[in-house]
Amino acid sequence: MLPIEFGPRICGHLESAVDREWLVPDGLGGYAMGTVSGLRTRRYHGLLVVAGETPAARRLGLVSLDPELILPSGAVVRLGAHEWRSGDVDPRGYELLERFDLVDGLPRWRWRIGDLVLERELALAYGRSCLAVRHRLVSGGPARLGLAAVVTWRDSHGERRAAGPPPRVAPAAGGAVVEDAFRLTGPDWTPEGQWWHGVHHREEAARGLTPDEDLWYAGRFTGALDRPGDTVSVLAWAGDLADEPPPADDLIEAARRRNRRVVAAAKPADEVAATLTLAADAFVVRTAAGPDVVAGYPWFGAWSRDTMIAYEGLFLGTGRADEGRDLLRAYAGALVDGMLANTADTGQPEYNTTDGTLWFLHAVARHVTVAKDTDLAAELLPALRAVLLGHLRTDPRVATSAEPSAFRGARYGIGVDPADGLLTQGTAGEALTWMDARVDGEPVTQRAGKPVEVNALWINGLAAVTELAELLGQDAGPLPAARDRARAAFRRRFPSPAGWLYDVVDAPPPAYPRGGAARHDDDLLRPNQLLAWSLPHGPLDPDPATVRRLAEALLTPLGPRSLAPGSPGYVERHRGGPAERDSGYHQGTVWPWLIGPYADACRRAGLPTDELFAGLTAHLPEFGLGSVSETADAVAPHDGTGAPFQAWSVAELLRVRPS
Repeated sequence: MLPIEFGPRICGHLESAVDREWLVPDGLGGYAMGTVSGLRTRRYHGLLVVAGETPAARRLGLVSLDPELILPSGAVVRLGAHEWRSGDVDPRGYELLERFDLVDGLPRWRWRIGDLVLERELALAYGRSCLAVRHRLVSGGPARLGLAAVVTWRDSHGERRAAGPPPRVAPAAGGAVVEDAFRLTGPDWTPEGQWWHGVHHREEAARGLTPDEDLWYAGRFTGALDRPGDTVSVLAWAGDLADEPPPADDLIEAARRRNRRVVAAAKPADEVAATLTLAADAFVVRTAAGPDVVAGYPWFGAWSRDTMIAYEGLFLGTGRADEGRDLLRAYAGALVDGMLANTADTGQPEYNTTDGTLWFLHAVARHVTVAKDTDLAAELLPALRAVLLGHLRTDPRVATSAEPSAFRGARYGIGVDPADGLLTQGTAGEALTWMDARVDGEPVTQRAGKPVEVNALWINGLAAVTELAELLGQDAGPLPAARDRARAAFRRRFPSPAGWLYDVVDAPPPAYPRGGAARHDDDLLRPNQLLAWSLPHGPLDPDPATVRRLAEALLTPLGPRSLAPGSPGYVERHRGGPAERDSGYHQGTVWPWLIGPYADACRRAGLPTDELFAGLTAHLPEFGLGSVSETADAVAPHDGTGAPFQAWSVAELLRVRPS
């Protein structure tokens, strides 16, 4: 894998060290996460973040284990780091870090105090909410090591205050149980019990969210480090609190071995592919319903659109086709009225997506093609056909007797326009495409009408399911005719006089839904049109000159912008409070996942892509370590924004990089 390591110049410089975040997942949607410096900059940072019934229902338990060395002279050296409401950073243990490394995906810190070097490593058990933290004396000594256990028990999106009751901490063998939810064990536990008031999270302040909270100092572990090689370890786990985990040494070595196996199974072509393979593993989780995908860390759960866009890279590109097969079968069983839920992160399924189900058709087709899985094709073809026939019910020219449960085109105005066979969608207050941000309940980029990528996906879906039917020797029914009609209409309607494709045709007037003016065609220069050229059954062959024109306006080192500079509403930096950030989410902000469609379009146009991925490769040690950010600023230096670890960003880079 790519070496990801930093010396004292990065580790000891707070602004540089806090920009670089590490993640250790548990395979369930929980995680440990923090910064190179050890300073917690997000309310989501912690050593034991526990997934609930769904990956999105996470709770923060063990916040930190602050190390403190007691030297033979009696001097006390504090190695932790906290920022406070006052603006002070105290202690400043990062100033004693001589290096940080990711070793087989696991973080390792080394502090130097004269000739004494202390090392910390940590890991989570895969498939269990269980943390091991090991401290080893590398050189020097003797010394005693104290570890202050700072805890809470709260929703990962929230805060806890000293105005309320403190976390309940009960004694247990070798340590304590917190809120009957998780347990801590280690050497020489001493209960404390004290609020730490006004812990500050600078990233939450920058995002316009509540930046401060109060934490509970539950107690302290202490161990001797008499000679090099001596260790002091702590375990923390949720779930069955009576089921004590193996020793920390065993858990850490098991995690390393597993990570190496994950990488080896994918047969990566180079160290970048190996790094991306391990990054991809973080997003594939096991739930009660089977395998699923976390869209991004630290705050996302499962989103169907993200899952299906990422599917080929996460599963087929990493040797996990069997897991992918199970996921696709589960999602097919979750279709309701021919639609996949967009997400259930809000607490209940939301079906407000036009394209998520169309991406599902694409993912199944890619699985069958790459894995040569005709059995899955035969199993899922009735469901795929019902989705398409359900959309076609809105077109009286294509009469069908699809299954009664098939989608009838009424929800959110999604359906086929009988005038041209293209897919139209949109209803007041909803943004149904991947450009789905809303501010105060109003869409920023509603894109009602006939969006270009939705119709590229529609035509691709009709063609893909037709191909699957033919592969199985079955009659595709009205699908080929619907495909041909929609493709002809696409070629007629979407090319614009501006020299690129319209982003939306037959869009409602700007005052939608109240206005009465004629519909119009939106020619804002956005990257959505890339799907018309990049999909396997895309409706158009790319013109090299048009692709170059898009690159000139949209391409950055981290992928395409979501809107061309100089366009109405263009935003340079994805910053500020929730409303400000959502207003700029798709108005210029860079989305690295779009590197996939862009690379495919270039290749279909005969344009070179050899140097296309250099910026994203260099990004791997810059923000979410070893991973790819959700978004980035539209202008230099293109700082990463949004979630620092994002599934479709990793998956699409992994998919299109040359092997």
